[in-house]
Formats: sequence, structure tokens, C-alpha cells
Amino acid sequence: MKTEIIDNIITAIAENEDIGKRADVFVSEAAGVTRSAAQTLLEKGAVTLNSKPCKKNAKMAQGDTVTIELPEPEMCEVAPEDIPLDIVYEDSDVIVVNKPSGMVVHPAPGHTTGTLVSALMYHCGDSLSDINGVIRPGIVHRIDRDTSGLLAVAKNNKAHLSLASQLEDHTLSRVYFTVVCGHLPESGTVTAPIARHPSDRQKMAVVQGGRHAVTHYEALEDLGQFTFAKMKLETGRTHQIRVHMAHIGHPIIGDPVYGRPTQFEKHHPALFDGQMLHAGELTFIHPATGEAVTVSAPLPKNFTDMLDFLRRGVQ
Repeated sequence: MKTEIIDNIITAIAENEDIGKRADVFVSEAAGVTRSAAQTLLEKGAVTLNSKPCKKNAKMAQGDTVTIELPEPEMCEVAPEDIPLDIVYEDSDVIVVNKPSGMVVHPAPGHTTGTLVSALMYHCGDSLSDINGVIRPGIVHRIDRDTSGLLAVAKNNKAHLSLASQLEDHTLSRVYFTVVCGHLPESGTVTAPIARHPSDRQKMAVVQGGRHAVTHYEALEDLGQFTFAKMKLETGRTHQIRVHMAHIGHPIIGDPVYGRPTQFEKHHPALFDGQMLHAGELTFIHPATGEAVTVSAPLPKNFTDMLDFLRRGVQ
């Protein structure tokens, strides 16, 4: 699709690859918002298709013009906080930060302070995109609270739309490092749909009819009862790596939700400070220059301490 944004109006023109897409999916991709948020915009009449009211299940045809009127930013109750940021890249369009394990990305019930958003607001001032609203300024993608590593943040709406589009077409590449239980095969791919767990709504699960999800993995080092591995996301579903690894019988050690307590974890609880999952490499096409930007972040100390411990054969 081709997109243009003027003030709070997004105009998106469907191209060949968009033929047959539902309107809510198309709007989600065009505006860089969740599908449920896109449906809300459609229900409120904020979306037109070829200058006429648009239904969420309308199907796109090549050349269709969709206009999306984003709501005006609400008054923000999220306060900027002077929290140190590990910035690995920054210019006038994008900032990439290395988030520590334990930090929540944006405010949520029970986590209203100490978030990455509050730190970004302090550092960037008003220079953050507002497409995702006042609670998530600049946030295009997320990583879990207990996952460390790289997060690309948009400093304006044009950059936000570009990064969101790259997430959809997989030109934004994310590589994670992890330690999983058992002997992971040398390399492989997990293709399994993910949706909310049918009985535990706090969890995700592999569910027939869920959203398409693909994770590529490569074993880097055999650590006895565990494997140090690299994961590359092709899609970006909630908890994707954690769910997929648990699904194939190799849960991430230290994962409090999808993992299984091992004797090693029981015998060495002091080693565990969050799950062993780190977003270590990120590549994106710069929204202004069109050039590829690759950044990396070293494994955090708790991760390297764990690897050193396992390499000594203490299990």
C-alpha cells in the first residue's frame, strides 16, 4: 500500500498485495494500530473507502483509497520520568533503546510508573509519534516486561507508519537470543497459529484458527540439559517465541508463564533474574533515507552469568 499522512488524516491506496484484504486488516496496517483498534475506528465512522462509509469486512481492490481520521490525542496522564535509557541509535526520526529486563514498555494496570514510555517522554519531549495514543507514544512494537533488548521507537508519525509497514512485510528484522530446555535441533522453523489461550485469558497458546506465526531458530551451543539459541521472528505475535518454544517442548528457562521449573532452577534460584530471552539484533529501513540500519545490543549480565555457569557444567 501507499500511505500519506497530513495532520491526523491517513490516506492509504491499496496495491496488488492488498487485494482481498479485509478493511480492518488494511486499516490496522495503514495506521500501525492493532486490529481491534482498527475495528473501533471503523465502527466510529472514522474510515471511508473511496469516499464512502467503510465496513470492517469490506474487501480491498487494487486502487481503493482508504481515508482514516485518527482521534485527536487525549490529555496525557502519563508523566515523564527521569529514568536512564540505554540508547543505541537516535536521530530525528527514530530512537532505538536497549530495554532492561523488568521494565514495562507502556503503562498498564498495576504498572503506571517506571515505564519505558515515561523515560522516553522525559528524553524526547513532544518528539514522539501519537498514532498509538497518549499511553503508547512512539511505540510501534513491544517486547515483554521480562525480556531485555532492542526496541525501535518512532519520533514522528511518518516514521511510525514506515516502521509499522516494515513489521507487516517483514523488512524489519528482529533476532533474539535465548536459553531453552533440552537439546534443540541444529536449526528449524516453527509455524503454528497463536491466539489467546482458550481457558486462561492471561496466556497465549497455539490454537487452531489463531493468527499465523512463524519463528526460525538456530542452535548456537549445547549446554548439557539446555541449548543456547538464536531466534528470528518472521511474524510478531504476543509472546511468540515463548509460546512456540514451549509448544515444541523446549521452553525458555526462567519463563514464569510458559516454562516448566527444572531441577536446575530449583537448585540455583539466585541465577534467575527474568527469563533468558534477549532481543539482540534489529534491522530496519530508515523512514527518511531508505537505507538499512542495523543495531545490536550485547547480552545482559544476568544472561552471560547464566551461560558461564552452564558452561562450567554445573547443572
